[in-house]
Amino acid sequence: MKRYTLSRREFLAQLGLVTAGTVLAACTAPAGPGGAPGAAPAAGVAPAGDREIAPGVLRSETLILENPTGKVVPADDFNRWRPGIQSASTGLQQLGLDALWYIDPDAGIDGVWDNSLAAEKPIYNEDFTQMTVKLREGIYWSDGVEFTAEDLVYTVETLKATAGMSYNGQFNKYVASIEMPDKYTVIFNLAEPNSRFHGLFTVRWSACFMMPKHIFEKQPDIVAYTFNPPVSLGPYVLKDYDPQGDWYLWERREDWERTSLARFGMPAPKYAMYISPGPSDKKVMAQTSGELDVIHDIAPEGMITLAKTNPTSKGWFKSFPWAHPDPTLPSVIYNNEKPGLDNRDVRWALTLAIDIARVAMASYRGAATISAIHVPPTGLYPGYYFEPMQEWLRAFTLDLGNGEQYAPYDPDAASRIAEAARASLGDMVPTDPEEIRKSIGYGWWKFDPAAAEKLMIKAGCTRDGSGKWLLPDGTPFKIALLAEGETRPIMNRGAAMIVENWSEFGIDATLDVRDNATRTKLALLGEMDAEFGWTVETWGGHPDLFFFLESWHSSFYKPSGENAVGRNRMRWRHPDLDPIIEGIQRLDFDDPKGIELGLEFIKLAATEMPITPIMSYNVFSVCDETYWEGFPTAENPYTNPVANWANTKYMYVKIKPKA
Repeated sequence: MKRYTLSRREFLAQLGLVTAGTVLAACTAPAGPGGAPGAAPAAGVAPAGDREIAPGVLRSETLILENPTGKVVPADDFNRWRPGIQSASTGLQQLGLDALWYIDPDAGIDGVWDNSLAAEKPIYNEDFTQMTVKLREGIYWSDGVEFTAEDLVYTVETLKATAGMSYNGQFNKYVASIEMPDKYTVIFNLAEPNSRFHGLFTVRWSACFMMPKHIFEKQPDIVAYTFNPPVSLGPYVLKDYDPQGDWYLWERREDWERTSLARFGMPAPKYAMYISPGPSDKKVMAQTSGELDVIHDIAPEGMITLAKTNPTSKGWFKSFPWAHPDPTLPSVIYNNEKPGLDNRDVRWALTLAIDIARVAMASYRGAATISAIHVPPTGLYPGYYFEPMQEWLRAFTLDLGNGEQYAPYDPDAASRIAEAARASLGDMVPTDPEEIRKSIGYGWWKFDPAAAEKLMIKAGCTRDGSGKWLLPDGTPFKIALLAEGETRPIMNRGAAMIVENWSEFGIDATLDVRDNATRTKLALLGEMDAEFGWTVETWGGHPDLFFFLESWHSSFYKPSGENAVGRNRMRWRHPDLDPIIEGIQRLDFDDPKGIELGLEFIKLAATEMPITPIMSYNVFSVCDETYWEGFPTAENPYTNPVANWANTKYMYVKIKPKA
């Protein structure tokens, strides 16, 4: 790998993102050939001629993407198998590494499931105590060594044997022994039945990527090893990177046809560059200047600016709400062991005290995709779960006390949000009910403080002289809602509005903003009343819910004061939950009965409300068509456009140079 010594400023200057005296000033023009200042191209028109953005690297041959990690420290560490690695999203997991299988959160390039390094789907025996993997032939590492079963066996055995490496716990729990009958076959003998063992090797954002045995076996300490330069199994190889961690440049392999992606054709960009473009306003200016092809995420205000001023900027949806709904579910995660919050009537009261339209406007300027149920409204889940649940949701009732039955579902919630957003965005917001449902969601729970009050009274709560709620023992009912700060403004704004709603209802509610490390620690230990975050994550393109439900099983339960295992930070246990999870685990991954059990879970969760689902995490991924076209969209959902997902490798064979 040839090393250049461009400073960050020199690099950004060649991209046209700085001038001699001003960093990304509003009037800055993109650099012309050789880095000299040039005239900004008209929106939607490629600049005349071409120029180098690095020695020998033409802008017209380069896809420039945002690395949401920002500055990577340390910049030279590419050991993806060590927890805490910062360089994962620099193109490493998207372009340099590969896994056995991929499940797309959307429709997929050839269906949602892709056999990548594997030649076919995992093969289980009848009782799911053995899994056989058949590998593709003719796949090579970038240094010319063939990828074989030896790499897969080495990966699992090494991670299993090495404390401090990723997947160490899972492989020790599940893998009893491994057999390698031939060069392209591996048999895993499992320590216990597990019909979802393949999930460890299946990319949903990331997975257990294959290690090059011929490289790692020579290292005396694989935990400390930085894997620099990284030997690639994907279609690109690292050409250069900034020692300060601001940019990473990848070049298409000359032998790209010896990679798994070659089944779909040659990747169009000769180069890919992952950069740290700065905050939202600078991303807007960079993309408007044709110097940032793919924005990973941007503030809603930035998306609105691009939608109004830059015709070549395209969101996931062609209009409002633009953003790509991630298969995650931001929710109010209650500590179900806290006094008051251990009562489902109180949790339901808090839910009915939330005005979802105000939360959507505060967090996303209305561009939210809401969810009343405990799965994200993303990918193929509207068909799997949301549509089948509508009749049940309309008929569902709560007992408000004294025999009064109440129907809490509001099927018109999305229309209310659209109406509120239309006040500032006008005809950018759809009016067609089908478009509203597709982009903003199906419905949510009613905003009904009067019904919420009846539930609080039913739970034994009372108000003091100032109208504040008291617990049954007479102590003040206080909730500190743990939330992120400016790392995710959308989450911070949403949490603040929920606190405002609760305060208006008479709850002594406060917003508890912490840095990510502290927030994570407190949430895992249960040292919180409630958290605004997500504990539900799904495949998106596949209906299986075991991905997050596994750790909701009571066998993984840890009381407050001990670190939660997996995703059960709410400490919820219910006698009807374990049989559902166990039932899913006994089924084949593609058995349609898994959807039936998933619907049972959703009904149970809606009844008990251990967490209050709010919306999907909508990512304002914006793709600019000045240099490249054919990016994935809601109309052509062949993969996820969110730049740090490993699945975005499929985008490279579908985009083409702009005509």
